[in-house]
Amino acid sequence: MDMFLSCDWGTSSFRLRLIQLTDLKIIAEEKTGRGIAETYQAWQQTGGNESDRFKFYQSYITDQIGVLSKKANIPLDKMPVMLSGMASSTIGMLDLAYKELPFSLDGSDLKTEIIPAAGANKFIIISGVRTKNDVIRGEETKVIGCSGLTDHTHPEKLLILPGTHSKHISIKDNKAVGFKTYMTGEFFDLLANRSILSSSVEKEGNFREPENQESFKKGVRASLNTNLLHASFMVRTNQVLDQLPKKQNFFYLSGLLIGSELQVELDRKTPVYLVGGSQFNTYYAQACEILALPIIKQMDGDVALIAGQKVVYDKLLQKK
Repeated sequence: MDMFLSCDWGTSSFRLRLIQLTDLKIIAEEKTGRGIAETYQAWQQTGGNESDRFKFYQSYITDQIGVLSKKANIPLDKMPVMLSGMASSTIGMLDLAYKELPFSLDGSDLKTEIIPAAGANKFIIISGVRTKNDVIRGEETKVIGCSGLTDHTHPEKLLILPGTHSKHISIKDNKAVGFKTYMTGEFFDLLANRSILSSSVEKEGNFREPENQESFKKGVRASLNTNLLHASFMVRTNQVLDQLPKKQNFFYLSGLLIGSELQVELDRKTPVYLVGGSQFNTYYAQACEILALPIIKQMDGDVALIAGQKVVYDKLLQKK
């Protein structure tokens, strides 16, 4: 079989892609806003019978496979499905234990569950990873996907995965040996949309405009010298007293929070890799430049996820 289905099922979104194995080309894809949290709530409303839980989640994936099959004009009913993200969580389709750190970048020691189905799609679920006090689900697959794209002349490196809950993952001798989670994106959403600051920011601006970039840089610099709780209120006084346009203030707040996240790495000489979407990578690259953090390479998070799923898929085939 020269194709597989890549599923990235997050807390608030669902993505299904048909992938060509040889070059990891995306042949077709389907995206919805039906994340794991919403699916879990829908299952609970049916009575929350644990014996029916997997089938409930499976039925949604099967429906989306049908949609994707029509898009690609290819029968997909027996295509293997690689699942990463929250599918293996306590609110997912199957609650799998976390793999404890460290884990190998060749994908050989992650926890996986293979669920065969006669005449239907086989599900291969990749579980997450934990430290003593932190967890990831989905990012472990991206880290494995990055392993073939990083510079192996550096035995130690730091992977920064921006997002709602950004992850900083430490790599040493081809193993992930530590990570930390930062609620940067969620804090930004709360402050920009649900706090007193919401009337002082407007998100319609373009980061390429010089005045917006300058506001972002100002926010990053403020994170170095000012307490975050105090500096956050400056978003309001920027607009009320200094008459800073709301669009520029939006980028000031973004720079302030991203700078606060990255401060923890300022004492490191370890090369940095950014692994995220183009917009996130742009913001973080600008902040890293201001903070003199050495970025070696930027990589697309979706590409890394698919590549990581293929690595795990190939390892499982070798075990047969």
